[in-house]
Amino acid sequence: MNTTGMTTMEIKKINKSKVYHLIYESRTISKQGIAAALQMGMNTVTQNLKLLEEEGLIERKGYFESTGGRKAHAIRILPDAKIALGIEVLRKTLHMAAIDLYGNILYLESCALPFEASDAYCEQVGRRLTAFVDKYGIEKEHILGASIAIQGLISPDGSTVSYGRILEHTGMKLSDFSRYIPYPCRLEHDSKAAAYLETWHQEKFRDSIVVLLNQNLGGAVIINGKVHTGLGMHSGSIEHMCIQADGPLCYCGEHGCLETYCSADSLERAAQTDIPSFFRELRRGNSAFAAIWEDYLDHLAFALCNLNVILDCRIIISGYLAPYITGEDVVQLTKRIQDSSPYSLPDDFIFLSTHGQLAPPVGAALSYIDQFLQTI
Repeated sequence: MNTTGMTTMEIKKINKSKVYHLIYESRTISKQGIAAALQMGMNTVTQNLKLLEEEGLIERKGYFESTGGRKAHAIRILPDAKIALGIEVLRKTLHMAAIDLYGNILYLESCALPFEASDAYCEQVGRRLTAFVDKYGIEKEHILGASIAIQGLISPDGSTVSYGRILEHTGMKLSDFSRYIPYPCRLEHDSKAAAYLETWHQEKFRDSIVVLLNQNLGGAVIINGKVHTGLGMHSGSIEHMCIQADGPLCYCGEHGCLETYCSADSLERAAQTDIPSFFRELRRGNSAFAAIWEDYLDHLAFALCNLNVILDCRIIISGYLAPYITGEDVVQLTKRIQDSSPYSLPDDFIFLSTHGQLAPPVGAALSYIDQFLQTI
């Protein structure tokens, strides 16, 4: 970076940022290693390490093996020096997560809280979050903010639910929640938050489609490592892709949407049982459930084949159903898509997420981690 024309203060800030980010990316590094990697004078490195230690952002923990002289201190960031909170609002449940600077889940809790678009509900969310923070002894000065992942499209300025047919909460505002939460707040579309988690620091997923097989279907498109929002913030809404014009009525008011065939709700309706029971019986060889599952995979493959024709990228299957899906299911799904596609497709373009239904609150919280990393 050319520092010509910069003030001394600006150069110091840049050097501090370089040192911090190198430690962050290296996980553990010595002072000598920092100086060598950044081609920075040892005095400058020492000054910046002192500043970062005083701010409680790094620590010296342990030593590297000696190469002949004194053992070098092992320097690392303090992952919990800053913590981000994520909340997911669902029809019957509230999920809360606290994550550290590496996106690791520190604390996670779910509680029954039936949704309603009311001030009383938002107050309850604030109370539950406060109790969550107190229960786990999270230092309030360490909290960067709280992101709220909610089912529904969010306005471009992040202030309002612009489309909320599932929970009937169109028009609900961030301020409805934030007045009861004593930290910076933001509102996130749950599918896009989950998609962001799938691609965070994952280079191979910089171009991908994320399919969220939740109670209600969701999706997102990742282009060049960023969640694509589109002109009206509804990019990636695969749930409303029509796959059969005379199909079942969707909550959006149209017929034959993918939501009516491949959401967890639709699977429960077809099987007349809950998801754990369905998969338990399916794996035991229940022929009726096997037929339902084959039909489910057929519809999902039809939609994914069309998406692949348009976007030609990796597909990540996430959400509530992901932990129930086996490697053999992925093989069958892949074969269906390959057989229908006009193009030759590899065997490894579909990936199963390991995050499951908790991806939205964690993914939403990452926005504050990113913000912090960009500003230090």
